[in-house]
Amino acid sequence: MRHTRLWAVGATALVLSVTGPTAAAHARPAGPDPARQTLPAGDGWASDGTGTRGGAAADASRVFTVTTWEEFRAALAVAGTEPRIVKVVGTLNATAAGCAAFEAPGYDFDQYLADYDPAVWGYENEVSGPQEDLRAASATAQGKAIKVRVPANTTVIGVGRNAGITGGSLQIQGVDNVVVRNLTMESPLDCFPQWDPTDGATGAWNSEYDSMVVHGSTHVWIDHNTFTDGAHPDSSLPSYFGEIYQQHDGELDIVRGADLVTASWNVFADHDKTLMIGNSDGAGATDRGKLRVTLHHNLFKNVIERAPRVRFGKVDAYNNHFVAPASGYVYSFGIGFESQLVAEKNAFTLPAGVPAGKVLKKWSDAPVTTAGNLVNGAAVDLLAVHNAQIPGETLREGAGWTPSLRTRVDVPQAVPGIVDHCAGAGRLR
Repeated sequence: MRHTRLWAVGATALVLSVTGPTAAAHARPAGPDPARQTLPAGDGWASDGTGTRGGAAADASRVFTVTTWEEFRAALAVAGTEPRIVKVVGTLNATAAGCAAFEAPGYDFDQYLADYDPAVWGYENEVSGPQEDLRAASATAQGKAIKVRVPANTTVIGVGRNAGITGGSLQIQGVDNVVVRNLTMESPLDCFPQWDPTDGATGAWNSEYDSMVVHGSTHVWIDHNTFTDGAHPDSSLPSYFGEIYQQHDGELDIVRGADLVTASWNVFADHDKTLMIGNSDGAGATDRGKLRVTLHHNLFKNVIERAPRVRFGKVDAYNNHFVAPASGYVYSFGIGFESQLVAEKNAFTLPAGVPAGKVLKKWSDAPVTTAGNLVNGAAVDLLAVHNAQIPGETLREGAGWTPSLRTRVDVPQAVPGIVDHCAGAGRLR
């Protein structure tokens, strides 16, 4: 298909044509441009106040079509906060050159393993020394290459059914009014996880890089995306020192004073620690009164935990479908410090032997509202079964607020069919 790449050069737009079949050969009836769609009024917390429009009002000179990771970074780096639209065609690979491209001179993974083998180093102290310094330098180089800042007043949108980003990390930090839609986000694979012998009784490998981070930003709409580990699920990762060589972090983090976020019609698939809202119990100075997030019509499929884990925020989670993995499931809703979660009219599909009480997990004493939820097609009082089935984790009823920013609310019996067929990238209507 013919498309153009638009680049701002000073005040002039440079248009580069890419040859291919004529547009007439693929003509379809004209319809609303998804890139200029805005969050409907009343659709979750991101519609509060000024609402969320992203780059809908962008001039033609600030509409960019990109086909490579380098073009994508350049389009987002164009100066100015005037509205912009970045259209992604195909899959952008942030790590096409491979991990070796980020290695600091002298870094040797085999030597790293030899130096910090617990039989040599022990479990009492965090690792340090030349190879750890080189690992950290390598990690810094990867971070610079795969992280990209999304400016204010921006829409990032995939074109068609097969647009996405592999190995990149979108940083929505300290800005207002951002829309991200219709992308398949394959989780970044950390090339240089750190071994921490003091993490738990037997140590752990810790990784960096989330597919998307909303950090201190407001009015963010995340819609019709697919978040996945793709070609590198945890089951494919090796183990060292008896622990999985964990190369994934989260799929979506909403943290550090972020506020007024709506995540709708997304798929979160095949991941462990998936979605975190609020990153620290000690962040009250920045997070208290913020972290207001709406999650609706999302599919959480084969997700182990954090769907989401919540601290501080007033989170409205309704009409989502949770399909637990056949093994390893820990929980869906994590009730954290000063959280006020409302979880209503969701559907849960749990495998045999997993009790409904595991849907909730108590991390701190905080109130929660649960109503109208189904587990394997049957109505279940999630709070009551949790308190009955999980000794020592009694949760309090009543989040203390009533959501009002909802547009479409489906009966929970219809949620699996609707969400499974309509959520995710490539399914914009």
